Amino acid sequence: MKFVVAPDSYKESLTAQQAATTIAAAIGEVFPDAKVEIVPMADGGEGTVEALTAAAQGELAQCEVTGPLGRAIVAKYGLFESPSQSASRETTAVLDAASIFGFSLVSAHERDPYLTTSAGMGELVLRLLDQGIRKFIIGLGGSATNDGGIGLLTSLGARFYNGNGDLLKGYGKDLLQAKKVNVEELDQRLSQCHIVIASDVRNPLCGPQGASVVYGPQKGAAPEQVAALDRAMDDYSELLSEAIGRNMKSEPGAGAAGGVGYALLTLGAEMASGADVIASAARLKDKLAGADWVITGEGKSDNQTLYGKLPVYVARLAKEAGARTILLSGSLGAETDELEREFAACFSCVPRSMSLTDCLVQAEKNLFFTARNVVRLLGAVKPES
Repeated sequence: MKFVVAPDSYKESLTAQQAATTIAAAIGEVFPDAKVEIVPMADGGEGTVEALTAAAQGELAQCEVTGPLGRAIVAKYGLFESPSQSASRETTAVLDAASIFGFSLVSAHERDPYLTTSAGMGELVLRLLDQGIRKFIIGLGGSATNDGGIGLLTSLGARFYNGNGDLLKGYGKDLLQAKKVNVEELDQRLSQCHIVIASDVRNPLCGPQGASVVYGPQKGAAPEQVAALDRAMDDYSELLSEAIGRNMKSEPGAGAAGGVGYALLTLGAEMASGADVIASAARLKDKLAGADWVITGEGKSDNQTLYGKLPVYVARLAKEAGARTILLSGSLGAETDELEREFAACFSCVPRSMSLTDCLVQAEKNLFFTARNVVRLLGAVKPES
């Protein structure tokens, strides 16, 4: 029997690698002779650095940068060798917003889009440019910021000023004050770079489906802040487009990571599906060939999982390969009827009534227990060979 284990991360508890290893261990206990392919997945959000670096057989690294609240944090990134147009190979760097200015770095009571910044990503890009790196894959899911990428651009050399000519630092609140921009000091090496944005967010920068309106509230924005930030982002995009010569505010994905997608697109980046990027690097389609069962999972699943979430992406690829998929979710929401049509079966990993804290602390144990029982059931009904 062949299994492919391809989970997403379980938010705030298990990385995709940890989840995949746990599920594989459960399979091995029940079917010691089974073939098990482990393919940790991500879609541009939390776990993208680890999943893509592992898939490309690269190395993880870390460095200190400015975090979302202006305090120093240690950010993870990945490096791997990739083919180039010349005979030699060159290094690609993998970054993700979740590791630099993600929700895990901002406690609930500190969430305020006026007081957060994407500056750390720009700092990390600069350091990598100094190392000679010119190829980047940047995941934009799981951000806690809504600064339009003004922090990122400031770190890369752009200078924004208020109406009095005072230099702005590059926080969300500075979008409301920005009246002038100077891009002459923007790092010239950026023109030599190939930047791929790995994201499944397709929202524009502004408007009813824009970054501030759709994602601002979960980042701590009060209703009046949402409206103010949306107007400010529109003005900011006009200011920047006049200076750089292109306006990407309406492009799909410009609203990713609170507008960092817009800033990167303005710098010439290209947008790609986060799940596609990881699946391609991991050769997921090849590994699905001949699989009997695919097991995927995430932290919480409901009918919203149908809209661009990774488990459904995996299930649909598995179906094309003739395999059936089981979903092991940290918890199942009240509405799962549509979701269940995509999977052979869906299971919650919570064995009894538990607090959220206990669920997170015991996530690995609960996942192993659930996976083992599910695989035992498969063994009980497995037809005789």
